[in-house]
Amino acid sequence: MRTAILSVGTEILFGQITNTNTVYLSQQLNLLGFDVMYHYTVGDNSGRLSEMIEMAFRDCDLVITTGGLGPTEDDLTKETACRVLHDELVLHEPSMERLVARAKAYGKPMTPNNYKQAMMPSRAEVFSNEVGSAPGLALCEDEKMIICMPGPPREMTWMWENRVRPYLEKLQTGVIYYRTLRMFGIGESLLETKLLDLIDAQTDPTLATYAKEGECSVRIASKRATCEEAVKAVENMIAQVSEKVGEYIYSVDDEELADVVAKKLLERNISVSACESCTGGLFSGALTDTPGISKVFDRGLVTYTYGAKMDELGVKEETLAAYTAESSQVAKEMAEGLAKKTGSRLCISVTGIAGPGGGTPEKPVGLIYIGCVFDGHTEVKEVRMRNVSRKWNRHYAVLSMFDMINKTIDRNWD
Repeated sequence: MRTAILSVGTEILFGQITNTNTVYLSQQLNLLGFDVMYHYTVGDNSGRLSEMIEMAFRDCDLVITTGGLGPTEDDLTKETACRVLHDELVLHEPSMERLVARAKAYGKPMTPNNYKQAMMPSRAEVFSNEVGSAPGLALCEDEKMIICMPGPPREMTWMWENRVRPYLEKLQTGVIYYRTLRMFGIGESLLETKLLDLIDAQTDPTLATYAKEGECSVRIASKRATCEEAVKAVENMIAQVSEKVGEYIYSVDDEELADVVAKKLLERNISVSACESCTGGLFSGALTDTPGISKVFDRGLVTYTYGAKMDELGVKEETLAAYTAESSQVAKEMAEGLAKKTGSRLCISVTGIAGPGGGTPEKPVGLIYIGCVFDGHTEVKEVRMRNVSRKWNRHYAVLSMFDMINKTIDRNWD
């Protein structure tokens, strides 16, 4: 069923609130097999809302609205939907009883505008709201359907899960199943080039590539008659994609790289410590976002100056003098010094030039070195980033540290 999501509220257009409802509903509708074709947003204006609903119905069978079901004069969604689908508002006794009981429970009087929320289209399927005052509804005419839900995310989510989704499940004509593969170390252009034959030949499953702050992802989706058929089709495509770009894939379940690494450290009980220069503790902060990581994470040191590197990690003064802090030699001594100091099985270091200044032609902004000691074996990796900004460079450096740990564990684990 071709579907449009219509968000109602001037506050959304003004940027006063973040519209999380559309993201949530798009995900949920796709899981049910409904094809979401459009996202619309309109202010609290009956004329424009009417035009938007009529426009959406030109290409869609189902329009789902959020917002505009409150008691005030600018809450016009229900009235407008009723007019567009040629119905009339009548008193819905169960809604009235619920509103009266709710007001009594809160010790507040019913004001005249509260009664507005009990007026519903005569042909509507009414959805009660157990966590708010505004009921929702479904209204049909000539194989077109509009479903109206409250705008507050808590109320909308509750109504979707308990009223609207069960209602729509009866209308399902297929099931959509998808998986999202997350990758690091490959750009979107190269990713698309490597997958071009699969993309050009796609019918079902479909492939869509995305780029996000130094990472890429591929969403593989299939719409089939049954969930089992859709799962089989997606898993088969995952295998084909993995053959082409498997070296870059770190998750097939849309997980963050830090979460993947933390899970491996915990599952394998690998003790870990970190020493950071240019990232200033960002890596340790990201790792400690994981609950329970204290079982394996010993410490994180920020050794920003030459003196800190020498005092805390035993980096040699002559090494710093000969190669500067932004060098593979210093990254190696940092990691090895940390391993000696902590006894952690895995120790990671990073040093480099985050910018915006401090670069030279030989050592430009965005150059970093990562040292990693695992079970007594040391490896150093050079990374040259695009000089986007200091914030981006530091973020990418942290991702590179997690990527190095991830691959080191995989390479050395039976």
